[in-house]
Amino acid sequence: MEIRPVTSADLNQLMEIDGTIETVDFLFIEQAGQGAETRWTLQPRPLRQKQTAPNRIGEEHWFAIRQIVGGADEGMVLMADHQQLPVAMVAAQPRPQRNVLQILDLRVDYDFRRQGLGSALLFGIIQQAREKGYRAVAASADSGNVPGVQLLLKCGFELCGLDTHRHSNHDLVKEAVSLFFYASFD
Repeated sequence: MEIRPVTSADLNQLMEIDGTIETVDFLFIEQAGQGAETRWTLQPRPLRQKQTAPNRIGEEHWFAIRQIVGGADEGMVLMADHQQLPVAMVAAQPRPQRNVLQILDLRVDYDFRRQGLGSALLFGIIQQAREKGYRAVAASADSGNVPGVQLLLKCGFELCGLDTHRHSNHDLVKEAVSLFFYASFD
């Protein structure tokens, strides 16, 4: 297994990484109070049955990945390959206005999970961000992606905020709240 930058020749194969999300838990998010005194609590709770959801690369992120790999935009895309096939990848772009490196996408093929590939890719991004002088690496995950949230927390990211209206006006009810994380360097 080798972790390396993605090349143009790898792009078509990246779409073959099976990023399916499988979980037996969800993050229950509860709001208390109003206005400036609003408080949020997050509690992991078991699902009645295992939940499986496709996790395809969105068009906007796929465009950004192609731009980065092609050299038309700043950023980095790393992959882990096994027998010359990509089995995991992470893509990140700088956000100069905040002096952070923003993770756009992180995925590990379903058959290669629980082997440390996600952690290795995250640590690779963190190392490069430090070397380039960023103050932090930023990431986001939906509350329904408990394995993704657990990976970010395990790798030293801190939960820094949430958005209950990012995808729709009913994200809280749909249990699809966006969670924001930072791995700070100071």
